[in-house]
Amino acid sequence: MSSTLIEPKPGAYNGATPAKREITTKPRFSDKVFRGVVTGGGLSSLVVLGLILGFLLFEGYATLKAQGIHFLTGSNWQAVQNDAGVVDLHKSQFGIAAMLVGTLVVATIAILVGVPLSVGAAIYLTFYAPNAIKKIMVTMIDLMAAFPSILFGLWGFFILENSAEYWAKLLHKYLGFIPFFKMEVPYFSRSPFIAGLVLAIMIIPIVTSISREIFSQTPLDRIQAAYALGATRWAMIRAVAFPYARSGIVGGAMLGLGRAMGETVAVYTVLNIVYKVNFHVLISAGGNVASMILAKFGEASPSEVKALMAAGLVLFLVTLLVNSLATVIVSRSKKGR
Repeated sequence: MSSTLIEPKPGAYNGATPAKREITTKPRFSDKVFRGVVTGGGLSSLVVLGLILGFLLFEGYATLKAQGIHFLTGSNWQAVQNDAGVVDLHKSQFGIAAMLVGTLVVATIAILVGVPLSVGAAIYLTFYAPNAIKKIMVTMIDLMAAFPSILFGLWGFFILENSAEYWAKLLHKYLGFIPFFKMEVPYFSRSPFIAGLVLAIMIIPIVTSISREIFSQTPLDRIQAAYALGATRWAMIRAVAFPYARSGIVGGAMLGLGRAMGETVAVYTVLNIVYKVNFHVLISAGGNVASMILAKFGEASPSEVKALMAAGLVLFLVTLLVNSLATVIVSRSKKGR
């Protein structure tokens, strides 16, 4: 039997070692462009934030220097003019302690009322609601987030206030022994309690959207494993969904807190601004820093405007502190997940 020698085809593997490919991490031009755009966008926000901080510090430094610690501990707001008709920062009394306390009180009420409602709505939309109802409710919640704050303020003033006064009377009747709900004067309208309820409605879209997004990302294998072990739907939510979404819920609550602390028009519409430290949430007296700036800005002299800028600087720093604290809490919650 004769054998035929088969010649290898051109380009076929002939046993030779192929040339080494050059592996490089050098990005392509499109990658460089994308990286530059993203980096520029991120840095621009920091630049804008720094410019705002610098502007407030520049405008309010004279007031902070003249008033000292009294600016944070005092509750008087009285502009004294000299013989030339110019406000004397050294003789005037500018203090925002009452407004700072009011800011924290109103924001706390908003968080205590708004966050449980938001988390409950997020759980319903993620795990219980039929698709038809879910689409409608998600659209409504997203639409609420786009409403101007003045609409919430007018709604609170004309519609919510009557019902809220009744709820305030019930709180005073059954919980009046607690100092926060003690009433010396039976006048329940335009109180921090009502302002807190309005802000709670305002932050519900933010907290609900964030919580719903986090709940929807719960790993499906964990959910199925819980059902396979005989867990009910609520047991699965408690054992699987809540631990997974804890950091997101905290982050959403802190974002809502920042929104509540900086709200202006809605609080100004439903709350009597009184320059006195008030921890009684049902009394018709209070205020916050943002609404005080709104109330004073229109008729303020140039020197008093600088004092208002100093108040804005304090509010800016407090909000920045809250957001930083939220970042720390979210990071720790992720580590303990």
